[in-house]
Amino acid sequence: MSDGWVESAQAWIADMERGDFSREFVLDAPMLARVRARSVERALDVGCGEGRFCRMLRALGIATVGIDPTQGLIERAAQLDPGGDYRLGRAEALEFPAQSFDLVVSYLTLIDIDDAAAAVTEMARVLRPGGSLLIANLAGAITAGDDYFGEHAQWTQWRGIRVRNWHRPLQRYMELLLAQQLRLRWFEEPQPSGGDAAIVERYRRMPWHYIMEWGR
Repeated sequence: MSDGWVESAQAWIADMERGDFSREFVLDAPMLARVRARSVERALDVGCGEGRFCRMLRALGIATVGIDPTQGLIERAAQLDPGGDYRLGRAEALEFPAQSFDLVVSYLTLIDIDDAAAAVTEMARVLRPGGSLLIANLAGAITAGDDYFGEHAQWTQWRGIRVRNWHRPLQRYMELLLAQQLRLRWFEEPQPSGGDAAIVERYRRMPWHYIMEWGR
C-alpha cells in the first residue's frame, strides 16, 4: 500500500520551495546549532527529501549523503545540488558499513517510517563512536489525535500533499534509542524565532516539535 509520497512528490517540492514555517522559523536554527557544536566530517541525512538540509550541511563544509525512498525527491535534490551525493534508500535498511558517519540526521522523518525500530537500529549502526544522531520530530500531542499512548498511522494533507504519518508516544522513541545503548546529549522543545505573528502565537501555545541529540 502506498504511503502517498510518490503521488505527493511534486506538491512537496513546490511546498518546500515556497517555504515551510516549522523548518525555517522553528527547527533550522537549533538543528544547525547542534551540528556546529561538534566536529563533523561526514553526515547522513535519512529521508532527505528534496535535499534542503543536505545543502545546509554541505554549506558548512560537511561531506553529506542524502537518502530517500522517493525517486522524484532524489531527482530534485540532485538537480538543486549537482555536486551532492543523493541516493535512493530506506532508513530501515541502510546500505552503508557500520560506523560510517560522524552525524546521522532524521529531520521530521521518523513520523514517515513504518518500522521505527528497524530505522533506529540502522541509524545507530552506521554512527561512529563519538558521533551524533540528531532527531527533529513532531511532538506527540500534535500527532496523537484521540490516542496518545497508542502507536498508529494516519493520513494528513495540506496544499496538495497527502501522506501517511505515524504517531508514537515519546516513550516509544526513547525505548528504541536507549535499546541501542545511545546516550541523550540534548533535548529541546524549540520556540519560533521570527515569521508571521499569528503563526508564532499559535506555535507558542504548546510545543509542536522537539529536538534530540543522542551520542554513541
